[in-house]
Amino acid sequence: MERWYDKLLPLSDAGELSPRERLRQLEGPLLFWYGENARELPWRQSPEPYRVWISEIMLQQTRVEAVKPYFERFMRELPAVRDLAEAGDDRLMKLWEGLGYYSRARNLKKAAIIACENYGGDLPGDYGALLKLPGIGSYTAGAIASIAFGLAEPAVDGNVLRVLSRVTASREDIQKQAVKREFENLVRSVMPKDRAGDYNQALIEVGALVCVPNGGPKCGECPMATLCLARERGLTGEIPVKAPKKARRIEERTVFLVEADGKVAIRKREGKGLLASLYELPNREGQMSVSQALESLGIPEAFLLEAEELPEAKHIFSHVEWHMRGLRLRLRDLPPWQKGEHLPFFVDKEELAEGYPLPNAFSAYRKLV
Repeated sequence: MERWYDKLLPLSDAGELSPRERLRQLEGPLLFWYGENARELPWRQSPEPYRVWISEIMLQQTRVEAVKPYFERFMRELPAVRDLAEAGDDRLMKLWEGLGYYSRARNLKKAAIIACENYGGDLPGDYGALLKLPGIGSYTAGAIASIAFGLAEPAVDGNVLRVLSRVTASREDIQKQAVKREFENLVRSVMPKDRAGDYNQALIEVGALVCVPNGGPKCGECPMATLCLARERGLTGEIPVKAPKKARRIEERTVFLVEADGKVAIRKREGKGLLASLYELPNREGQMSVSQALESLGIPEAFLLEAEELPEAKHIFSHVEWHMRGLRLRLRDLPPWQKGEHLPFFVDKEELAEGYPLPNAFSAYRKLV
């Protein structure tokens, strides 16, 4: 029986192939390998435009296994573009709770509204039109266009950049947009027009399963191995090249678990900046004592029944790290707080679990509610 590796060109025959010629030689082995090794994923079972779109947005910065239950729940709750466009913000954020990068969910709704207004409730089957929708960049547009609509457009993400850099032994910084565009143009010039979706997914799959970033690539399992210049030259540990990231800013914060009468205090963040418009446990910058916490929160000392120091926790955002300590403040009664959109308020603990999405940044303390 024929196997994917039977189609590999011997390295001795590869010669001085150009990057385009090298990828053209790899098309057959790559697609053959994908046919044998593609993972069974929920969004691949029925690759409709909406399903592909939602899965690709969820998969940004998130592991495949973590996405699966979120995707299936999202499809049950909001099965079509119009359902997403009409979803309440709190409901949408609750469905997204735990995935992080909440701007992705907000952009999904914005794009769904545009799709309803301009395209009859469907995603447009045009690469340029997809690019104009909020939250959709060249990779996501290429994935939707190729997988759902069969258009010969590249879908070049971090996995694909790593694979292509190693195959061509490129020492260009893959974090530069100009480098990404070069590889997109390269893929567009060689991808098979009749199997564009499979070709893109095959490159992604090799990067996810074989040409991995950590622990070294599994070259012995790779359908591209005999044409990979980084493997031939012993450069897989040096390629791809990435410029060093800037150090994250450290913020010290105190998180307050304020409880009274079977309720817990939360607040809604303002509409701009980090975690915009999401609910959170009240918190303040800096390390606070109990008396400072009470004063900051506007709680008279007479209301305090018990104070408890909670474990420290850390949460990493893209450009900032929160180093947190927690304080549980049990009160005799609900304090005389003023009401306002971004001021703390109390909710039942059951209501918190069902109706108010809290970001992962507070997960260590939410478990203690």
